[in-house]
Amino acid sequence: MTMIYVWLGLMLLFLFLEAVTAPLTSIWFSAGALAALIAVALGAPLWGQILVFLLVSAAVLLLIRPLLRRYVDTKKTPTNVGRLLGQTALVTETIDNLAAAGAVFADGKTWTARSADGSVIDAGTRITIQSIEGVKLIVKKEEPSHANVS
Repeated sequence: MTMIYVWLGLMLLFLFLEAVTAPLTSIWFSAGALAALIAVALGAPLWGQILVFLLVSAAVLLLIRPLLRRYVDTKKTPTNVGRLLGQTALVTETIDNLAAAGAVFADGKTWTARSADGSVIDAGTRITIQSIEGVKLIVKKEEPSHANVS
């Protein structure tokens, strides 16, 4: 009779831990404890209860976790700023790192810009966004394509 309370207590403990920690941490053990609780009610010996707990916990972890991961997606979506990397843009104000001047138009907005190699980049030039430092885009002059014309 006391094992009913042990398994019930463990099940509630694992559910509580699941509620206060990162998602999908201990829910597997809650299912195992519930199965062990059912085993107690059916008259299983202690070794059988422990075996049911371990097998059900492992089975739930291995079978259900991949399915739940699809719905609890932890992948980060790039922000608008992150999506700028590698894009080309147009210089709207001459970029001169020494004069702390320069701006580009990218993603529908005007951004402060600095040259990645320290060179001056004239207004009207197409650039590639290399990185972002704070609110400044670090850019590189776009290389002209050298297509062979036959």
